[in-house]
Formats: sequence, C-alpha cells, structure tokens
Amino acid sequence: MEVTITQYKRCDVIKAAGRIDSNTAPQLAEALKSIIDAGRYKIIFDMKEVNFVSSKGWWVLIDTQKQCKRYKRGELVLVNIRNEIQESLKLIGMGSYFKIYDDIVSAVGSF
Repeated sequence: MEVTITQYKRCDVIKAAGRIDSNTAPQLAEALKSIIDAGRYKIIFDMKEVNFVSSKGWWVLIDTQKQCKRYKRGELVLVNIRNEIQESLKLIGMGSYFKIYDDIVSAVGSF
C-alpha cells in the first residue's frame, strides 16, 4: 500500500492506494499517528484508490477519529469512498461515525 500526506493550511490530506488489511493497516496507522503527533487534528482521508478495507483498517480509522474528536480539536473525514466500501461501513454500523464527501474541495471547506 502506498500512503502520501499533503499538508494544507486548514488540514492534512492523507491518500492511500490499494488494500487496507491486517498487513497494511499498521502502515496507515503510523502515517495518521505522525499527523496527530504533529498537533494536527483535521484530517481528510482520500480513499479514491483504496479498493478494500478490512476490519483492522476500520479500527485504525475509528481510533484516529476518536483522537481527533477528543476535546473537539478536529475530525477525520472520508473522501472519494467507493460504494462497496461505503456499504461495508454501514454494515458494521459506523456509517454515521464519519463525514463522507464526494471531493476534496468540499472536505477542505468543511473545516
């Protein structure tokens, strides 16, 4: 899995490509942790090139969301999420836990 981070004035955009599963979730967790450790809590996760998310991947995102929302510091929002992945998110009962946007411009504007 390939992960890139772009820092903007209002937020950070993290982009991943490929599968997020038990093997690659720790790499995503480390990238998200590096953003939070830098004191930045407004994060956009661009999922345009993500084709699968396992339960381990969802737990990484849920844990990141908890850290971002603590003390109302920020939030993790999802962008360009595929329909089948969005359905799996609803299936595990977390469909309303993340704000989901169709494009990065809308997501950045939400902050």
